[in-house]
Amino acid sequence: MDHDAPTVPWHQGPLAVIDTETTGLNPDQGDRIVELGVVLFDSGEISDRWGVLIDPERPLPADTTRITGIKPEDVAGQPRFADVADCFLELIAGRLLVAYNASFDQVFVVEELARASRSLPDSAIWLDPLVFAKEIQRGQGNMKLGTVARRLGVPLDEAHRATADAECAGWILLALADELPAELSELLDLQERWGAKQQAERAPWRSRRRRGALSLAVDTDGPRNGLGPSYPHSNELDPVRHMFLRGTGRL
Repeated sequence: MDHDAPTVPWHQGPLAVIDTETTGLNPDQGDRIVELGVVLFDSGEISDRWGVLIDPERPLPADTTRITGIKPEDVAGQPRFADVADCFLELIAGRLLVAYNASFDQVFVVEELARASRSLPDSAIWLDPLVFAKEIQRGQGNMKLGTVARRLGVPLDEAHRATADAECAGWILLALADELPAELSELLDLQERWGAKQQAERAPWRSRRRRGALSLAVDTDGPRNGLGPSYPHSNELDPVRHMFLRGTGRL
């Protein structure tokens, strides 16, 4: 895909919005995808939806069931990721890839494809609506997928399910498009700048956390970065702290 000379504005071109539901947060420690959703947009409208439950080839944690509603019996007998990898790659071919908190879904997809001896195209380009929402809605509250959607009037009918979350993320990106550059190269430059700025803003907070300076109270004014639309749209950056807060009913 030549993003230096798009024939149409990026938001009118072909998009593939991706969302994953997973067994946990760390694919490098064996966590796997249990549901994969892809929603295709063409000319600013949905042209196709595709979602599949996946056998993660490992026990399904109770926490995943509580968050998503997906039960062990739901994934028993379902295809493995390797069984759907080629279909997934065909769906996203030639499209801009979109995911809310894209690094989360991207790392899971890359790991699963590698297990299946597959890979994303070298030309794959990712857009992250979370990066844009953090700047455009700065100071307006938390940046959970559902909260950002409500501020924009975007429906989210079945949170924490892959296809519904993907559709919501796509509409969020399109709803923000009027406040973003129409030229893809300019948009990518902006995403890089804003992403770097947001990382820098989080750096002092992460440093304090490493020194143990933060209490376990929920800080509604602290840095916000969802751990991933699939697990489970929280503001908390530290997975261990997040699990503690959720387990004690403080999230």
